[in-house]
Amino acid sequence: MNILHAIILGIIQGLTEFIPISSSGHLIVAEKIMGLDNLMTPQQITAFVAVMQLGTLVAVIIYFINDIVSITLGFINGNLMILQERGYGARDTAARKASRLGWNIIIGTLPIAIVGLLAKKVIEGELTKNLFVISISMIVWAVLMWLADHVGHRRREIEHLGSGASLFIGIAQVFALIPGSSRSGTTITGALFTGLSREASARFSFLLSIPAIGASGLLELREALHLLDGTSMVNLMVATIVSAVVGYLSIAFLMNYLRRHSTGIFVLYRLIVGGIFLYMAYRQIIFKVKLESGRGQRYTGKICVRIIKQSGYSYHQKSFFLLSTFCFGDQYSDFQLLTFNSNYFFLKE
Repeated sequence: MNILHAIILGIIQGLTEFIPISSSGHLIVAEKIMGLDNLMTPQQITAFVAVMQLGTLVAVIIYFINDIVSITLGFINGNLMILQERGYGARDTAARKASRLGWNIIIGTLPIAIVGLLAKKVIEGELTKNLFVISISMIVWAVLMWLADHVGHRRREIEHLGSGASLFIGIAQVFALIPGSSRSGTTITGALFTGLSREASARFSFLLSIPAIGASGLLELREALHLLDGTSMVNLMVATIVSAVVGYLSIAFLMNYLRRHSTGIFVLYRLIVGGIFLYMAYRQIIFKVKLESGRGQRYTGKICVRIIKQSGYSYHQKSFFLLSTFCFGDQYSDFQLLTFNSNYFFLKE
């Protein structure tokens, strides 16, 4: 990976983290097109992307700093009143609302925290990099978003959100662990189903993202320090800064847009892009780009060229040699087939 790759990933992360079109889906496809999944392991890619999200975390904190301060102070004061067995007075209405919103954010965070920890190995594995999974997820959640925008009453404001509705939105956020769903897309959809207005849905979605993105980013930062070398860490810093700047602009755009418009444009975008990704997976376009990226390169030691299961090739010896000939040609006959499993074959010089 070089600086240009890092900047591109930072722009994609900043644009798509808050706009409900799936940051993970776009990032995974971009990584495949740029051949980064040939240079980095799935665990390294997952760590890089998760830490890069800290840039968008900074963006949402800066944009909603007044809300965050109000919620934090109200949460502390409101719960102190309960501990001191004091009732809420007329002047404590703001503290009560802020305290309730703070609890709703905690309740909404619990599902993804539990599932995220339990399914960490699956999240970091090959299944979540699968283009078929990404495309189907984009299309399914596009339909759900359209349905929520038309079925939901869109009358309630964030102050009227209850604990049950918060838990429902939190459960919806769990599906964001599937690439293509979109964290903001799932939570905005869930919020619309509970009857929140579009702007209130986006606001709660962004506030709910703070603990989710923060916990994920900090957890993976520890892993990244062990998985990434010095150059990769510099690229990670660049990508994180870019994602913060672009992310702030994306939040401002979406909050302003949803005050006057529906989610229809995002639904249409998801359907179109999801359809394109599905076609690319079916026609093996993305995989051929990736395989061809290894052509002409000289490797030493044990290296791998990934063959995705959906490539359509059966796993018998003839297919192996067809693929190796396709990738390297006769002039690279000094490459020797070593081993094979369901995801990789290994070649050694």
